[in-house]
Amino acid sequence: MTTPEALAIHEARTRLHELTNIDVRTPGEFAGGHVPGALNIPLDRIAQALPDIRHAADRGDVLVVCASGARSGNACRILAENGVTTATLSGGTGAWAADGHELHRPQGAPRAAWGMERQVRLTAGAVVLLGILLGVLVHPAFQLVSAGIAAGLVFSALTNTCGMAALLAKLPHNRPRGVDLEESLAALRSR
Repeated sequence: MTTPEALAIHEARTRLHELTNIDVRTPGEFAGGHVPGALNIPLDRIAQALPDIRHAADRGDVLVVCASGARSGNACRILAENGVTTATLSGGTGAWAADGHELHRPQGAPRAAWGMERQVRLTAGAVVLLGILLGVLVHPAFQLVSAGIAAGLVFSALTNTCGMAALLAKLPHNRPRGVDLEESLAALRSR
């Protein structure tokens, strides 16, 4: 498996006007702040958007962005397997903001949406804690819940995927009204 090309923040910033910028985070994360000009196509919708992304890539370079680089790297690999060459933003939107660059937000969007990694940490920690407490207070078999989460986290680290993130991405707060996949796909077609 090849590692996708990573564009440094300064290089992406100087080339932003010529890149097709695709943000693969959930609509909720996207609404919380994204690199200027980004189109939101969540990672779990990349296959559906493939023809339109290929169309955009035929006309110029495509930059794929997420919070830290993990999901955009996965998206780049999926696209590469389908013949689409892309690059990822080194460090994602976190590094973009840390470097002092503005994140754009849709009109009326919340300013403090939690990132997916933070949501996963909260959920995994809460379920592990619940498993331990129920194992002590109710029945030792409940500790298997904690073991299952631990096994899932190990699998997640080894495969650079996250089933819990995929599930959390489907929750209503991660799919707010106002971010429309069809709108992003139409923008890709017009490039």
